[in-house]
Amino acid sequence: MLLRKEHIDGDGLIGVRKIVGKPEDLLNLLPEKQQIEAKKYISKIRSERRIVEWLTTRVLLFELMGEDKIIGNRLDGRPFLMDDSRKISISHTKDYAAILLHKHYSVGIDVEAISDRVSKLAGKFISVDEYIDPSQKVIHQLLHWSAKETMFKIMEENEIDFKEHLRIQPFTPQRKGVIQAFESKTKQQKTFQIHYEVFPDVVLTWAVNNGKRSL
Repeated sequence: MLLRKEHIDGDGLIGVRKIVGKPEDLLNLLPEKQQIEAKKYISKIRSERRIVEWLTTRVLLFELMGEDKIIGNRLDGRPFLMDDSRKISISHTKDYAAILLHKHYSVGIDVEAISDRVSKLAGKFISVDEYIDPSQKVIHQLLHWSAKETMFKIMEENEIDFKEHLRIQPFTPQRKGVIQAFESKTKQQKTFQIHYEVFPDVVLTWAVNNGKRSL
């Protein structure tokens, strides 16, 4: 079920799809040529849940582009389009798949299920000088995690320490907004404007590489 298809930043396109349905139904939503290749791939996957997740991502891409596009993966696992027509970022959680595409710039997107489990890990990715609103602790911590995941995907760097290298500027969570952030891992020390939205069951963050230097 396609939940969202939205053009952003001029040459960007964002999509969100509910992960639901049977493998055979999802296969039928793909172009015929891609169905053949998809059947070969999913025959090697034992988990039906993983099959549905994999197919949902491909269906979402087809719904966004309206063309037969093939997703490849680099050695580090990052996705790319085989024809290099767009930059792509992919994320999924238990019930949703999300894709962000852009013609020119690196992109990052992340969707996370809302759960208080994030509080047990917060000390590993949030530094002591990053602000967390105590009245919205779980949501605020989850937005920090999701925003840093989005930054990580854009940067295409290895050995990034979320706590040491990625920093979120103070903000108070709303239903939707923009997070200001920066990284200290690279010489460029880029800043990021990370868009976020809070839904009843998930948070969503996304950003397009703006190429700016950190202040």
